[in-house]
Amino acid sequence: MLFKLKLMRSGWGGVTDSRHGVVAITFCAFFMQVFVEASSWWSLAMNPLLIPEAYIIGGQPLCSQLAGLSKGQKKLCQLYQDHMHFIGEGAKTGIRECQYQFRNRRWNCSTVDNTSVFGRVMQIGSRETAFTYAISAAGVVNAVSRACREGELSSCGCSRAARPKDLPRDWLWGGCGDNLNYGYRFSKEFVDAREREKTLTKGSMESARLLMNLHNNEAGRRIASDLAHVSCKCHGVSGSCSLKTCWLQLADFRKVGDALKEKYDSAAAMRLNSRGKLVQVHSKFNSPTSNDLVYIDPSPDYCVENKTTGSLGTQDRLCNKTSEGMDGCALMCCGRGYDQYKAQLVERCHCKFHWCCYVKCKRCSRIVDQFVCK
Repeated sequence: MLFKLKLMRSGWGGVTDSRHGVVAITFCAFFMQVFVEASSWWSLAMNPLLIPEAYIIGGQPLCSQLAGLSKGQKKLCQLYQDHMHFIGEGAKTGIRECQYQFRNRRWNCSTVDNTSVFGRVMQIGSRETAFTYAISAAGVVNAVSRACREGELSSCGCSRAARPKDLPRDWLWGGCGDNLNYGYRFSKEFVDAREREKTLTKGSMESARLLMNLHNNEAGRRIASDLAHVSCKCHGVSGSCSLKTCWLQLADFRKVGDALKEKYDSAAAMRLNSRGKLVQVHSKFNSPTSNDLVYIDPSPDYCVENKTTGSLGTQDRLCNKTSEGMDGCALMCCGRGYDQYKAQLVERCHCKFHWCCYVKCKRCSRIVDQFVCK
């Protein structure tokens, strides 16, 4: 946007034009800030990334052209170009898990575009936003740690974690484990970069949101780290398991999602104190740990569409007529009622195992009732 400000040397007309110009420039700056905040590194999950060898086009690094990256993240992209594909995979893993965990809730982690990904709803410091930041940071830990193990990245390899003290002495500690230490550190460096490069007034609401984001990013990484476990493989004649080789392995990401969903349910409401620190709104409860989720704003009304908050509403969502939970028609439809439809469901049936070695199934269809929110 270009603004041409005409300044008159004297008279009220000059003052008026100057004020209009200042207002226009202020509005432009505010609009650009909102646009920048609306874009996110999550967009790497929505746009296919090229292989690292193709990251240079006409001598100009593609990193500068990737939407959603902050200045610090673009610098990291230029230094670690082969990591960017896996950053995108980590974001994609986090989004998929978010959508699974909230599939039966009014807010179901829907993606709305390829730039902001989740839309304006992420501008609210709600517990849903807290979960989204945590699960996506954990997704990057997961993807980068695995990429190290599989030899996909030039700057890391298999895990060098110390041998657990409780591992039996006759078991070998080795193999090629997930490099959790590297994945954790790189996730912290990349995901937190946008927040850490901001210069905000201490005690402002913007600083509260920054602290909230950093806390939840760290909670996601810690949950992914804490759930990692020792995995072993047996060796020996005819599977006698006379010898075991063990290594560090990340937990299945569903367990990470389940753990963070529990943290979401018990997330702590926070506020800024006079020293610019986040403290609990309800001091009678235990203070949240580094593994807990925190939020600073109440959740918006997800029942109806609201372009200001980014809520998509629950109209036309499927609901369960017999359930009394959040997926039930009474709660999902927010008291608006529901419509009933007949739908044809096609599924596999009459499966048979054929030697050797495949399963062959037929496809059967049946008519089922579906209930949709008004």
